Amino acid sequence: MSQGIIKEEILRDDLKYYFMSPCEKYRARRQLPWKLGVQILKIVMITSQLILFGLNNQLVVSYKEENAMTFKNLFLKDYSGVDEDDYSVALFSQQAVYDSLFYVLDQYRQLGRLSVGPISYAEEDGKLLPLVICKEYYKRGNVEPSDEAYDIDAQLEKDCMTHDPTNVSQWKAENVSFFNLEFYRLVDIKITFQLKGINLQTVRSHELPDCYVFFVTITFDNQCHSGKIKVFLDIDALSSACKNWKISGTAQKNTHYLLVFDGFVILVCLTSAVLCTRSIVLAVKLLQRFSKFFRENYNHKVCETDQKEFLNGWYVLVIVSDAMAIVGSILKMEIQAKSLTSYDVCSIFLGTSTLMVWVGVIRYLGYFQKYNVLILTMKTAFPKVIRFCCCAGMIYLGYTFCGWIVLGPYHEKFEGLSRVAESLFSLVNGDDMYTTFAQLKDKNSLVWLFSRVYLYSFISLFIYMVLSLFIALITDAYDTIKNYQKNGFPMTDLQRFLREQKDFPPSEEGSEMDTEIGMGHPALCCCRRAPSNDDIILIS
Repeated sequence: MSQGIIKEEILRDDLKYYFMSPCEKYRARRQLPWKLGVQILKIVMITSQLILFGLNNQLVVSYKEENAMTFKNLFLKDYSGVDEDDYSVALFSQQAVYDSLFYVLDQYRQLGRLSVGPISYAEEDGKLLPLVICKEYYKRGNVEPSDEAYDIDAQLEKDCMTHDPTNVSQWKAENVSFFNLEFYRLVDIKITFQLKGINLQTVRSHELPDCYVFFVTITFDNQCHSGKIKVFLDIDALSSACKNWKISGTAQKNTHYLLVFDGFVILVCLTSAVLCTRSIVLAVKLLQRFSKFFRENYNHKVCETDQKEFLNGWYVLVIVSDAMAIVGSILKMEIQAKSLTSYDVCSIFLGTSTLMVWVGVIRYLGYFQKYNVLILTMKTAFPKVIRFCCCAGMIYLGYTFCGWIVLGPYHEKFEGLSRVAESLFSLVNGDDMYTTFAQLKDKNSLVWLFSRVYLYSFISLFIYMVLSLFIALITDAYDTIKNYQKNGFPMTDLQRFLREQKDFPPSEEGSEMDTEIGMGHPALCCCRRAPSNDDIILIS
């Protein structure tokens, strides 16, 4: 047997082994499928890690939200328990503004006797941090609506003062003039203060409680000068490790166990990333050997379709998910050690990595023909779907901008660009159709008539045409795959080589026209082998 034949057989054996499933590799060489075992272990560990962190993160988020609701009920006079649109309370009279303003100050003074939770005033270096009241108003103004006359200096001025809850009577006497409000000049009043609290509920989940600083801002918004002052309450919570703490039980011990578990997750992810990187390097070397062999023995260039078989996107997905899981695990360890408080960032990394890990399982299902239909259908339909979405997206954006500018002042679902896009997407899926029609205020006949034309045309166009065509593209790809599975997939050079076929189509690089096509569009070197199927995406 000549040296060339031996070299060809070795290359063919290496290629066959590379494209085998884990079970086939085990039967061929009795080599344990380490990557498959690592992926299964990683799925179990990352999912368990996500569940543990998710339960703790829910406690943190619920603690912040419930404290926000507590502060609204404590400091906002006549708060109903439900926000109106984006604000909490609306005031319509001067007396109501004064009553609400002094109500905040009185409630703040009595906080220790009112709150049922572990909340207290914030202190710094043993001194109480005061409440700050700031009012913003036009520098000069004179308004006479009856005479249709006004004189306004648009420059804004800001006046602030502090409030000490321990000396109320003297403070009120000294600052009477501050509360003589000229409402036609007033733009807004902001009351800011800091409170501290401890999240004790994490003890039940065997976690050390965090200490929180709540930055509370209450805003009396009069920017519209419409006779309606909106009252907002916003909080920004900052958590940190408590300075002086003592706890008995198993909380600290379980924290150590969780840190060890997170460290093991990082080790497993590193192993997975190394194995996948090794497979990518091996694939690149095999592709170089295969290309060199074809060029030397058949004077033939490996086409783009065959090259893509070596560049496995699943390995890239696994490596990216491993990197995100490692970063998320490190952040989780820092959070458990009370060095960081970035719960949201950590949840994004852990959640995305878990999503990618579970999506990566589809790769192993793809080795079975009955389970491979989804992957092949997505692969076939994806280019056409992307092109179709780009065209449909232009129409969608046009409807989005048009709905925002025309219907925004009259319909709450069209007040912002993002809300318009979300509302239109809901309409495409058949949600809230009647509500969207009914909520439009019938106060402007022209706008009402336009809204009917706008909504009917959008629903008819996207549901009856765009969505139907979208489904048709995927159905066509599915039918193509089913036909291939029944009659056989188109053969490529790689598949012919693995089946020891010698009848490779001759290279046409000698032709000036074909050389131009081959260089400009490498993917067409495969299509020239089956001109009758040029309109079909070849699936290998």
